[in-house]
Amino acid sequence: MTKELEKKFASELETNQGIIHKVCRSYTNNETAHKDLFQEITIQLWKAYPKFRGDSKFSTWMYRVAFNTAISLYRKSKRSIETTQIFDNLKELEFQDYDDTKDKQLQLLYNAIYSLNDIEKALALLYLEDKSYKEISITLGISEVNARVKMNRTKTKLKNILNP
Repeated sequence: MTKELEKKFASELETNQGIIHKVCRSYTNNETAHKDLFQEITIQLWKAYPKFRGDSKFSTWMYRVAFNTAISLYRKSKRSIETTQIFDNLKELEFQDYDDTKDKQLQLLYNAIYSLNDIEKALALLYLEDKSYKEISITLGISEVNARVKMNRTKTKLKNILNP
């Protein structure tokens, strides 16, 4: 990869790293696991970046890679850690801590989301990002109608979890 491509990737990653934090928060329950998953998603994004064609927004593509990485790691009980060479621009990337202590309601919501199944988690997070149903359907690889139906069911499920 060229230095210019590396810089562009690092810039996009820094701008959109909140997406990765949201995915990590939904699939992990402690800070160490969060950081490990963040790192693994970043590595997978880096490996896949040369294949990014720009058919969708970077953030949509990033969600898809992040969700797929989180889901496949979540489903594996044992995994080997593969190392990869990391470039200089990414070494300088400032890791922004996700401070979930500021808002107790946000933590309750993430706890509720954590209890959902994989598709419901993805739907809830994309919905919270104000993604359109079209973007949600593209990201998750389902029809727009299916995304709407599943989102309505997920909202109902979350309401029942939060207000038993």
